[in-house]
Amino acid sequence: MKRRWLSFALLVTLMTALVAGCVQPVPIAPPAESGAEAGDSEQAAAAAAGEAVQGGVWTRASSADASILNPILWSDSASSGVGGFFFPGLLGVDPQTGAYVPDGSMSESWQVSEDGLTWTFKLREGITWSDGDPVDAADFKYTYDAVASDLVETPRKSNVEQIERIEVIDPLTIQVTLKEVKCDALGDLGLGWLPSHLYAADFSDVMTSPLNEAPTASAGQFVFQSWTRDDNIIVTRNDSYWEGAPYMDGMITRVVPDSGARLAQLLSGEIDVTGLEPTQLTSVEGNPDITVYSANDDGYDYIGLNLANPENPQPGVDENGELIAQDPHPILSDLNVRKAIAHALDYETIINNVYLGRGYQIASNVLPAVEWAHDPAIQPYAYDQALAQQLLEEAGWVDSNGDGVREKDGNDLSLVLITNAGNKVREDLGALVQDQLGQIGFKIDFQAIDFGTLVERLLGQTYDMVIIGWTGLGSDPNDDAFWRSDFDTPESGFNFVSYQNPKIDELLKAGVSVPGCSTDVRAPFYKEIQQIIHDDVPYVFISGGVGDTGYRNRWAGIEPGQWSFYWNVHQWYDTALAP
Repeated sequence: MKRRWLSFALLVTLMTALVAGCVQPVPIAPPAESGAEAGDSEQAAAAAAGEAVQGGVWTRASSADASILNPILWSDSASSGVGGFFFPGLLGVDPQTGAYVPDGSMSESWQVSEDGLTWTFKLREGITWSDGDPVDAADFKYTYDAVASDLVETPRKSNVEQIERIEVIDPLTIQVTLKEVKCDALGDLGLGWLPSHLYAADFSDVMTSPLNEAPTASAGQFVFQSWTRDDNIIVTRNDSYWEGAPYMDGMITRVVPDSGARLAQLLSGEIDVTGLEPTQLTSVEGNPDITVYSANDDGYDYIGLNLANPENPQPGVDENGELIAQDPHPILSDLNVRKAIAHALDYETIINNVYLGRGYQIASNVLPAVEWAHDPAIQPYAYDQALAQQLLEEAGWVDSNGDGVREKDGNDLSLVLITNAGNKVREDLGALVQDQLGQIGFKIDFQAIDFGTLVERLLGQTYDMVIIGWTGLGSDPNDDAFWRSDFDTPESGFNFVSYQNPKIDELLKAGVSVPGCSTDVRAPFYKEIQQIIHDDVPYVFISGGVGDTGYRNRWAGIEPGQWSFYWNVHQWYDTALAP
């Protein structure tokens, strides 16, 4: 049964904080029905028997604050990491394999027509938002129509571009018809759903609704309680969650930019989980209270090179789909300069000293894990500073006055390199890149800045170089949103390096349009794409990596998978609640 008051563990936490003179926020436990005392006795008996009991608060640390809590507007993992607990999706992902499955999703099943164009989804019956309104096909259609609307500026436009129409056959049946075969169509249909009954029917308030910062309805494991900017977000148990209400009372996501502080809080028990950097693994090895989960990331770190003038960002195509000639970056638009950067970096030292061996050099944009599409014949750029200097000289950059900085036409070879503060790996990488590029005549101003500011500059295309990474790339090699010209859209597009290559546009389209979607037929397209991306150097690929997560093992029921850590969070329980 539900209880009328906070759990004992929460009261102890709150009283301890009061005594210390610094009150920490705690989730407000959902109100109880009558009979709470009997329920508490039942839970105590269950805890004594080693069974799951209700109560406890899971506290985690994030290096950055969320930016928005709207599934079609967010573009950062800090936002999706919280908002993902509120908004349901059409598809689930197997936590171990990454395959699309009905588990954990709104779909009971789906099928596709013989021509590969029409997908029909049968939805689960009886699921409601936390305010009692039904979750149904209307929410899916509203969400995707909103993405397509000219009133909504979103980086998710690629998710709808190949959709011909969405039909609500009945409240529990959705039919999606594509314009042409799209082999990764299921990936496009995985956005979280908006509660359509709370937004304007014409999408006029999607960009500005207060719900974007304080959602009032959830169909996920938790409901929103509060958000203190740059400090914490608190969520509480959703008692109406369709897979069963979580055992825990709630979850706190603290904003802790410094990685050392996050580690200290994990070791002290102030938080229950945090990502671990390579240098921190020795600090938790052998600790009986902490479990470390390690898995290959489905992503990579890279240095993005802005090919266009950051003082004059422009979209890649006009309203008719024709290429818009970009105002070139005064330095990075030169291929020889980009290749010089790629050859100037000592990748072995970077992986050994920065990643502490928890990484591997990659040559292009498709990871080895996607075996059928990855081309192992493409070799990463080799560390060769003599060649790097030769390339710069061929591009006209010379050190004429002997001050160690190359010049051309009276301008220094000077660039600003940015990354997000608090990520020690990226900060250490930035310092090393600054030094190694300085050795061949660059003047690099390296800045570690607030993550929110970084995202603004990145999407706004007002930067020179950025150390950043992609994660959650999935098991299909199609990453057209990063490279296609029409996704070069200042303020919202993921092609924020302003990369334009008509051949790449053509190959990316062909790779997802193969009739029957045979991987044998698709593979040559992606191998050619990898070679061209490698040769054009819009990114300097640094490393694929291994992700390490440390968590307090007083929590039971945790079964992390490579593709999802929180897939069964509603089944976790705090063993410390045992009497």
